[in-house]
Amino acid sequence: MHQATEITVSNLDHLGLIAGLVDEIGIVQKINELIGEQPGEIVSPGQAVKAMIINGLGLVSAPLYLFPKFFEGKAIEHLMGEGIQASHLNEYRLGRVLDKLYLAGSSQIFTTIALAAAQKFEIDTETSHLDSSSFHLHGKYESELASVSVIESETALDRGDGESTKPLSSTVPIKITYGYSRDHRPDLKQFILDLICSSDGDVPLFLRVGSGNESDRAVFTSICQEFKQQLNLDSLMVADSALYSAPNLSMLTNLRWLTRVPLSLKQSQQLVSQLNEAEFTSSSVSGYSWSKHKSNYGEIEQRWLVVESRLRRESDRQKLEKKLKKAKAEAENKLQELSKIEFACAADAAAAAHRLSKQLKFYKITQVSSKEITAQTDTNATNAREKSSSKLRFKVQAKLEPDTGALAQETQACGRFILATNVLDAKQLEPDDMIVKYKEQQSAERGFGFLKDPLFFTDSVFLKSPERIEALALVMGLCLLVYTLGQRLLRHNLQRTNSKLKNQLGKQTNRPTLRWICQIFQSIHLVSLQGIQQISNLTAERMAILNLLPLSCRSYYLLL
Repeated sequence: MHQATEITVSNLDHLGLIAGLVDEIGIVQKINELIGEQPGEIVSPGQAVKAMIINGLGLVSAPLYLFPKFFEGKAIEHLMGEGIQASHLNEYRLGRVLDKLYLAGSSQIFTTIALAAAQKFEIDTETSHLDSSSFHLHGKYESELASVSVIESETALDRGDGESTKPLSSTVPIKITYGYSRDHRPDLKQFILDLICSSDGDVPLFLRVGSGNESDRAVFTSICQEFKQQLNLDSLMVADSALYSAPNLSMLTNLRWLTRVPLSLKQSQQLVSQLNEAEFTSSSVSGYSWSKHKSNYGEIEQRWLVVESRLRRESDRQKLEKKLKKAKAEAENKLQELSKIEFACAADAAAAAHRLSKQLKFYKITQVSSKEITAQTDTNATNAREKSSSKLRFKVQAKLEPDTGALAQETQACGRFILATNVLDAKQLEPDDMIVKYKEQQSAERGFGFLKDPLFFTDSVFLKSPERIEALALVMGLCLLVYTLGQRLLRHNLQRTNSKLKNQLGKQTNRPTLRWICQIFQSIHLVSLQGIQQISNLTAERMAILNLLPLSCRSYYLLL
C-alpha cells in the first residue's frame, strides 16, 4: 500500500522582495525597540507593521479588516516567521498595534527609521523637498475620540480571555474635517499628509500627519524647523509658494531654502510682466532662460531668479486666450446691463461707467456719453415741478475696447515664474542649479501619486478613529520608504554593473520601476514536498534581478 505524498503549494510572488527590503531596512527591529514588545506575543508590533507593509505593496486593494483573507494561500510563515498564521493578523491585533504607533508618535517613529535607512543606503540629503497632500475619507466623523489607550499587557487579549488591563496615557488626535481637497472631493472629510523627500531616489525622510483643514502656509515653517532639529541635516529645503511669506521667512533664518515666489505679490507681478526678452540668459537646462535680481522682501536679503519656460509659455498663452474670450463675454454683458440703467443726471451715468471700467481686467470702457430719455410721469407726484423733473433720465452709451497695456503685460508674463533663495553666494547655488533643484520638487509629488494609486491599500482610507488613521499614515510612509529604497537600490546596481532589464514594452532600460519588477515576480510559489521546501518558477530573468538586490531579498527565494 502506497503512502500518500504530502505536498503544499503557497504563493510567494513578489512578496519576498518586499519582505527582504523590510528586513534590510530593519523596520521590524526598530518598531519593536521604539514601542516595545510584550511577553507571549505571537505577533510582535514590528511583525504586524511588516505584514501591513507587505499588504500595502501587495498590488491589491485589501483593507485591514480583510488582512487574514489577504494572506490566505500565501507563504505567511516563510514571510513572517515560524508559527505565524493568517488568523493571527486579525483586525483586533493590527488595531492595537496602530494604537501603540499613534501614542509613540508617528513622525518620531518614521524619522528614526528613515534617518537610519538614509545613512545605511547612503542617501544624498543635500537637497530636500517639502510638499503636502490631502487624503479623503468616507464616513461622517462627527466627533473624534477624546483619547486612545494601549494596554500594558496584550497577552491575555491575544489569547481572547478578555482579562482587564490598565490603560496608558494618550495624546490629542488630528481633526478629520473638511478642507481644501487636492483630490477634488470637497464633499468628503479628509486629513493632510506632509512629506519631505530627498531628490536622491525620491526617498522620504520626514512625515507628518495634520488635520483636514490645515493650511500649508501656517505649518510649513514649523515642519522645516522640526525636520532640521530631528535629522540634524544642513539640507537645502525646496518648497512651493506656500512657504513664501514675510512671517515665514523671518523664522527660517537658520535654514537654507529655495522656494517659489507667489505671483500674487505686487512686486513679483511687476517683475515678470515688465522684463524684456533681452534681459534673459539662456540656461543650460533645455527650454529655460533666467534673469537674476536681488530682493529684500520681508526684510530678508535674498536672491530672486525670474525663470522663463518656453514650453510653459505656449501653454500659458493658450490659457490666456481662453481667459480673454471669457473676460470679453462677461464685460459685454456687464456693459449691456449698465446701459439699461436710468440715472438722474449725466454725471451719475459717467461715474457708473468709470466704476465698471476699473473693475474690468483686460478691457476698458471708452467713448462714454449719456443718452437723455424721457421717463414715464410719476402719477404720485404732488406738484408740477416734481412731474417735470421726473421726466428726465440718462442712460450710458459707451464702447468696449481691449486694454492693450494690460494685455501686453499679461502676455509678457506668460511662461514666467520666480524662484527665491537665501543662499546669497551664487557660487554655492548657481541659477541653473536653482532651476534643476526646483524641478526635482516632483520627488514629493511622485510620492503622493504612489500613495494614492488604486492598487495601494490606502487609496480609500477605511479606519474609523483619527488616532488609527494617523498611525496608518505612518504605515503609508513606510510603504513609500520601502518602495523608493528598493527601486533606487535596483537602479543603482544596474548602473554600477552596466546592466539593463526589459521594461513593459520589451525595451532595455536601467531605470525600471519596482512595480514592474514586482509584476515580473508573479506566479512564484513555495512548494513543500514531504517537509522539503523549494521555490518554483525561478527563471533566468528572475535570478538576474535577485542578484541585483540584497541578500535579505534573495534569501526568501533561494532558501538561504
